Amino acid sequence: MNKFYYELTITPNSYYELYLDLVLSITNEAIEELDGSIIIRSEETLDDIKEGIELFIQQLKDSLDDSIEAKMTLEQKQNDDWVQKYKDAIEPVVIDEFYIRPSWVEDDNSKLNIIIDPALTFGSGHHETTSSCIKAIGKYVKSSHKVIDVGCGSGILSIAASKLGAICDICDTDKLCVEDSLKNFDINNVKCNASWEGSARISTDKYDVVIANIVADVLIMINKDLKAVASDGAILILSGILDKYEQKVLNKFSDLKLLEVIKKNEWVTIVLQKDNNE
Repeated sequence: MNKFYYELTITPNSYYELYLDLVLSITNEAIEELDGSIIIRSEETLDDIKEGIELFIQQLKDSLDDSIEAKMTLEQKQNDDWVQKYKDAIEPVVIDEFYIRPSWVEDDNSKLNIIIDPALTFGSGHHETTSSCIKAIGKYVKSSHKVIDVGCGSGILSIAASKLGAICDICDTDKLCVEDSLKNFDINNVKCNASWEGSARISTDKYDVVIANIVADVLIMINKDLKAVASDGAILILSGILDKYEQKVLNKFSDLKLLEVIKKNEWVTIVLQKDNNE
């Protein structure tokens, strides 16, 4: 073990999810999300990553908004027991009947346990979008349902649906997410029915529940694909939506019946139903 390690903390004033996606795509170092900040730790210097994020900020300013900023600090720290400190900082999450825990925490036998170790792929139950999606899954997914998880990330949402007895397919445009999801399915002793790298449109099946926890702009862009794979009467659970974009997303899905809007802080999850005569 090296005597020192490096810690880069990124605190954006907006567009947090875009920064997170960027970080996940450019590094495989240890990543932590904490109080609106993204923290990267490595025994290697993180100067290149810092420079890449600075360039990204400038590109966001040029294309979206001059007011975009992100506070960044890069520190060299004593490399003693930060791995253990990191583990100690990750608390299990209880969401209705689900108990989401890292592998180093014991089961809660009174709940449906989901084991997810925080890693490169998004989704450990701590973020508002993930927790509200899981609440919706617990309410709307039944054991007879066929489910597709679009943009599966860590696979946590489809694993939750599988724990309820649903048959789940997963897809993501990031190959790493699909691979990590399949590993998490194995760890949780549930089966993934089908998986692929790419979009929902690849599927020739129809689904009783369509789950997509992405970002508002992407949901708008792929709205036809999500509707196309939904069977008549299907439930659509859409998340990753900042509240200021809620109406923008609803406008694109106005041909579906709105069942519920779950709000948590500034994040929104929308639950819709496709009419039987769609």
